[in-house]
Amino acid sequence: MLQVSKVISRGQGLAAPLLKRAATVELDWDVRQKSRFATTDSTGRELGVFLPRGTVVRGGDVLVAEDGSLIKVIAAPQPVLVITASPQHGTPFDLTRAAYHLGNRHVPIELQPDHLKIEPDHVLAEMLRAMHLTVVESSAAFEPESGAYAAGGHAHDGHGHSHAPAAAAKTKYAVIKAAPVAPHVHGPGCGHEH
Repeated sequence: MLQVSKVISRGQGLAAPLLKRAATVELDWDVRQKSRFATTDSTGRELGVFLPRGTVVRGGDVLVAEDGSLIKVIAAPQPVLVITASPQHGTPFDLTRAAYHLGNRHVPIELQPDHLKIEPDHVLAEMLRAMHLTVVESSAAFEPESGAYAAGGHAHDGHGHSHAPAAAAKTKYAVIKAAPVAPHVHGPGCGHEH
């Protein structure tokens, strides 16, 4: 089994001919959000993937094997619910409301300008239909938002740097440092769980 312990976000910095020759691996969202998994690439090689905890692999990312070979990740089609505004009973703002309600339930959600995608859930589908949204079952790649508090920050296409939550945020205009936070102490009768 070939070991993989590095991922290059979107293959940044790699030459197009290298990416074109790279083996591929199709992974659904459930696998891509794990930091440890086994899979088989397009050439039939068995891969043992061991990434830093909290790493999420996205479609278009490139895995680097211990022998230096590259494996391009393809977001595999999987069952999803595609949510759109109802042309008869609603407005595009209804998608914003839906995203708000789904976010309150901590549902992984893919945001697009004209639709939302979530993993199948009949209770959520009925809630969304009651909000006059159109909900259609489909099979498609699923790339949910990583969230504002995702471990390790995130990268935005176009400006190629990370926003790690633990580090001070730097811009070309100012340096902003987080205020110290009082420790969160648990003891008898603390009254809540995590």
